[in-house]
Amino acid sequence: MALHKDFPKSPHTILEPGIRWFPADEVLRESSMEKLMPPLVAELRRKVKKFRDGRYAGAADTSRSLLNWWFNTPHLLPESDGTMVEFGYYFAQREALETIVYLYDVVGVKDKHDLMRFDASGLVSGSMFDETWRRFVVKMATGSGKTKVLSLALAWSFYHKLYEPESELARNFLVITPNIIVLDRIYRDFQGLRIFFDDPVVPDNGYDGHNWRDDFQLTLHLQDEVRITRSTGNIFLTNIHRVYSGEDIPPSPDDEDMRDYFLGKRPTGATNDSKVDLGMIVRDIDELMVLNDEAHHIHDPRMAWFKSIEDIHNRLKQKGAALSMQVDTTATPKHNNGAIFVQTIADYPLVEAIWQNVVKHPVLPDEPSRAKLSERQSARFTEKYADYIHLGVIEWRKAYDEHEKMGKKAILFIMTDDTRNCDDVAEYLRTTYPEFADKEAVLVIHTKNNGEISEAATGKGKEELEKLRKQANEIDEMESPHKAIISVMMLKEGWDVRNVTTIVGLRAYSAKSNILPEQTLGRGLRKMYPGDVEEHVSVIGTNAFMEFVESIQAEGVILERKAMGEGTGPKTPLVIEVDKENGKKDIAALDIEIPVLSPRIYREYKSLGDLDIAAMGHQRVLYRQFSEEEQREIVFKDITNGEITHTTILDTAGIADYRSVIGYFAQSIIKDLHLVSGYDKLYGKIKAFVQEELFESPVDLEDLNTLRNLSELAASKTLIETFKKAINALTVRDKGDAEIRDTIKLRQTRPFVAKDQGYLVPKKSVFNRIIGDSRLELKFADFLENCDDVVSFAKNYMAVHFKLDYVKADGDISNYYPDFIVKLSDSRVVIVETKGQEDIDVPLKMERLRQWCEDINRVQTEVKYDFVYVDEVSFEKFKPTLFRNLIEGFREYK
Repeated sequence: MALHKDFPKSPHTILEPGIRWFPADEVLRESSMEKLMPPLVAELRRKVKKFRDGRYAGAADTSRSLLNWWFNTPHLLPESDGTMVEFGYYFAQREALETIVYLYDVVGVKDKHDLMRFDASGLVSGSMFDETWRRFVVKMATGSGKTKVLSLALAWSFYHKLYEPESELARNFLVITPNIIVLDRIYRDFQGLRIFFDDPVVPDNGYDGHNWRDDFQLTLHLQDEVRITRSTGNIFLTNIHRVYSGEDIPPSPDDEDMRDYFLGKRPTGATNDSKVDLGMIVRDIDELMVLNDEAHHIHDPRMAWFKSIEDIHNRLKQKGAALSMQVDTTATPKHNNGAIFVQTIADYPLVEAIWQNVVKHPVLPDEPSRAKLSERQSARFTEKYADYIHLGVIEWRKAYDEHEKMGKKAILFIMTDDTRNCDDVAEYLRTTYPEFADKEAVLVIHTKNNGEISEAATGKGKEELEKLRKQANEIDEMESPHKAIISVMMLKEGWDVRNVTTIVGLRAYSAKSNILPEQTLGRGLRKMYPGDVEEHVSVIGTNAFMEFVESIQAEGVILERKAMGEGTGPKTPLVIEVDKENGKKDIAALDIEIPVLSPRIYREYKSLGDLDIAAMGHQRVLYRQFSEEEQREIVFKDITNGEITHTTILDTAGIADYRSVIGYFAQSIIKDLHLVSGYDKLYGKIKAFVQEELFESPVDLEDLNTLRNLSELAASKTLIETFKKAINALTVRDKGDAEIRDTIKLRQTRPFVAKDQGYLVPKKSVFNRIIGDSRLELKFADFLENCDDVVSFAKNYMAVHFKLDYVKADGDISNYYPDFIVKLSDSRVVIVETKGQEDIDVPLKMERLRQWCEDINRVQTEVKYDFVYVDEVSFEKFKPTLFRNLIEGFREYK
């Protein structure tokens, strides 16, 4: 059940349906894949791929504009340090939205009968659907960004209803959460509509002819805090108990169903704690979309959650309307018997999320480590499980020390079997381990017998709940005193703490608990750091608990096993830092200072309307005549390597036309060049260029043969490279001089985490580790470490922020990060570039480095800066022993 050999590491890569994970061996992929997945997902993935490849043909104009804005338009967002980084949604988020749009716009799904058409298993029947309205379930692993999917679905519905005359969607939204802790988390994202503008959810005004930002008029209402309600433009963010339908559901706070999530006896109208009856408000509006977070709770039509939504739908029907759509997101859309919700339309399983480093990797003790653990014969809980608690504390300590360097706090999570033992473990931690001596260091959470947080609406219970909410919101912060959480069972949704590094389970789970191993691990899966750094959560526990955790392997998750305990390494990413605690190093003497020059290269954003398509200087492309059958098969290839990326078969009506292809080229060029605007003008230029200049003679854009020619590598490559070269020639400029703006001191570099890889522990560097991105870099670092004429050196990490702007071979502006910085004396520093296999940009980088050295040496004279280029062949051949050998005998670019 391993992942396909071609499954990519990047979560942004478009995933082909044929390589997705399924719960069986690869030999069964062709024969059984569809039958072993959520029944609708296999066929929908194929259909949506075709929809995507066809540039969203068949979708409403509004939908197509939004999908292209979100997924085919480059977005640069500011970092805290002021730099701009490219933002992109995960493919799982993209696929979820594309599937929803496809089902609504293209297929026209109205109910279960339309959905059943996509059943690949042959086992789905109408009786498996409880609702009579549109309901789509999105399955995504914990920590993979379900809230972003909800925000995109909300914006799509709003604009679709606003801009499409026949739209049956809505501009009012009921966002439902399972408990008060999840509500707080969602509120932080939605408050002030923050998520819609911090992320590129709302397009720029003018994009595709709409004033998107001006038109996005929405009011957020939290729980019962509703002051003024307009007929449209409302987001009601609430727990489900606020929308219970009058006397229909008798209160029963101790039941095993999801009413346990709600605060005390549900209100039947306005109460002392309730400003208005939200239930009546959402039933009195004429259009509504329901968005459910952690929606696996809606697994029984007899439950309050389902009945409340059903009641809203029925009231809308009485007014001649209907619930426009229900979108549910959850990591575990499963019934109590383990069967998946048949409404599941998209699936990003945990095994794929772990592989792509979207979430942490669970790590278990290896066999020798587990063999040292035993349950002692004692009536006292903490004595019985002392070995397990101690191992958990040891692993947590090691993680705490490493993460603390990064300004992060590691959290220990221990679960017990009842409240008395929960208190016993808390007191044991406080009296046994100095780190937990402060009473506030251990947070005790008494949950009910099904793992839910006890919530109360009045009196002391309400005060306790408010305190719990505050602790939940702040526990990851260094300012929070809590370092360990002790609870009965495993907390479910809400405590999605990013900083859990160690889980200790001191009980077994039973089928009666209705808790899945995915949910248990879910509390520790969210990552602490951005990017593709591999992170881990250590999972320790009794044999019964470990058997329960290991059952997740049926979902394809490979549980790593590593040595744990004293003398073993921390299960953390590599932390690179200035080695201040090393008493053998004189950090001041090892430090290297690098002047920061003002950029020489910049882009002057002239109007793209100045592009002259008749003066591009390109080689015209042969216009081939394809057969009707060939014209229906559009093959797209990567222009860098010629590999086929996908093939689209046109139906008789044609699912794509020249407009979508011209748009694709325009978006590709804008993305590659990081242009901030100009789509409309560039589209017009490309259209005219294809029509008049690309081929040997003018062509008819409406002819499918032209579309087929545009998919050929020669045509697409010529078009894209020609326009990029022309745009760069029009906009890229060199100021011709530079001045010192600042100075980088290596000893001031902030700690950072890196991928688990080979490294050197140096004596001649301010850093604790020198990692190597290649074998050559590690060998070269070892060479520098042993050179008698080298005072100090450093790998030029991204965190150092030493970079040079330069013009690439294709004319575009980019940043170049030299590999090493070497200090030969207080008055001489050499910048070194190492290279195994040379590429076409190397001469340009070296020329820019030479220019930088000249600029630096001209504006200051205290330190002479030089550079040298080290290629692997020469380095291996001559085997230098001193650094001056490099300067004397190695090939330089001049």
